[in-house]
Amino acid sequence: MNPEQHKSILEKSGFKCQKCNYYSPMSEGLEINKSFNAVLCSICSAFAPEDLEDFKKYLDEKLEWQNLETFRNSGINRASHNPHKQAMIQKSKEGKLVARPAFGYIVKKGELIADEENAENVRLIFEEFAAGKSLNQISKTYNLSVNGLKKILKNFTYLGKIKFNNAISQGTHKSLISSELFNRVQQKFESIEKGRKDKKDNFDKLVV
Repeated sequence: MNPEQHKSILEKSGFKCQKCNYYSPMSEGLEINKSFNAVLCSICSAFAPEDLEDFKKYLDEKLEWQNLETFRNSGINRASHNPHKQAMIQKSKEGKLVARPAFGYIVKKGELIADEENAENVRLIFEEFAAGKSLNQISKTYNLSVNGLKKILKNFTYLGKIKFNNAISQGTHKSLISSELFNRVQQKFESIEKGRKDKKDNFDKLVV
């Protein structure tokens, strides 16, 4: 993100956190979530989920900025004041596992390796969704929830990468799918989301 884009996103937000409405005209204490281009104060940013659907729900659950002032003034909101989180960030930058292994992987001697049976299911899930099958159809085939499928289909782990604290690093494990297939799946999600938005906009126009 270049400086102009950074400035534009802050200006569009009104220099306010999109969760607690914290206002900072000089943008001090505000951060831009690079995954979703959302403006958050440093406290709300520290607890923001990484999954898109979870992130949307997180933004919808509004807070009053005044209720966070104790934390803001104490300075414990920053990752630099949290040695455990700092260690996890460093570990993720080195491409190492910092959370539970994703479906299709197991851990051996601290390293992620493919669990071949489930790894093949992961490949098929990506291929079937990209080919046009619905989430409901796939969920019945593999006995997984729709939300569970969404998390699988948006998980950078399958590209051989590690995502943590809104940063993506090259992992030390092998990928299960190609970047081309992963991108096709993300484009399909975007198309579905756009279709829902257009449908809602058309309905709103009819209501008005």
